[in-house]
Amino acid sequence: MVAIDEDTITSAIEKVIDSVVNVSVVHLLQISPFETAPVSGVGSGVVFDSNGYIMTNAHVVEAAQRINVTLYSGEVLSGEVIGKDVSTDIAIIKVEREGLQAAKLGDSSKLRVGQFVIAIGNPFGLAGGPTVTTGVISALNRNIQTRFGLMEGLVQTDAAINPGNSGGPLVNLAGEVIAITTAIIPFAQGIGFAIPINTAKRVADDIISVGYVRRPWLGIIGVSLNPTISAYYNFPVDEGVLVYRVAPNSPAHLAGIRESDIIVAIDGESVNSIELLKKKIETKKVGADVEISLVRGLSLMKVRVRLLAFRPPE
Repeated sequence: MVAIDEDTITSAIEKVIDSVVNVSVVHLLQISPFETAPVSGVGSGVVFDSNGYIMTNAHVVEAAQRINVTLYSGEVLSGEVIGKDVSTDIAIIKVEREGLQAAKLGDSSKLRVGQFVIAIGNPFGLAGGPTVTTGVISALNRNIQTRFGLMEGLVQTDAAINPGNSGGPLVNLAGEVIAITTAIIPFAQGIGFAIPINTAKRVADDIISVGYVRRPWLGIIGVSLNPTISAYYNFPVDEGVLVYRVAPNSPAHLAGIRESDIIVAIDGESVNSIELLKKKIETKKVGADVEISLVRGLSLMKVRVRLLAFRPPE
């Protein structure tokens, strides 16, 4: 266990502070049918890769017309969003500069409640460099509803996180980034939330390599069954997911899943709702083979499905 003293804390900050940046944006606000006005915003970011890739929050760069990235040294660089993922609130900005000091990333799967953490960012765009606040991990795997949808698996901390902190790193005592802070939850009082770095890294790697986030998909539209619905339609099972549409050339279609099939299990684990089926699919890797148990007519069948990557429309 790392002893918590002043030197330990300052050493952790020194290891990452050069990788923390200020992200300032300008977007156009429609104030009347015939008039727009430029509006500025500010957030934080962290150098993800020394070749000029900056990680921040997707909501920080939402609808941005111009982006400036200010390094810890004070140098200002023009940035361009090369991709973002709203569901995880992660975006990657590219600046034309090599040799940047990339932050060292930790492993968020090893986080523990009560662990000491440090938040670094630029709250309210204050001049003079990043602000540092400290706290502990208050909870793990928090699910929060935001204006962009449900954000799942968040880290909760009592380290102060304010507007402008968004996109900055949450750091452990080894100076490793273990989460990316987000101030997207407006009702938070005295608590903050952050995206686990394992999630953020996976999203960033996909954005940099292919331009979008690769997520496994099955390719069906279904409805959850319950005993009342099943009895009304005289289905042979009380619970499961009734398939009423299969996307052409989707993994489900290629595996032979049909409309009116009832999915009852995946990899031997029971499925009683479309929400549970979706969650189980999301835990799989792109390219993974899964076994789908389904009822067709009065017969129980098993089919192997290779989960392909879903690419969002351009």
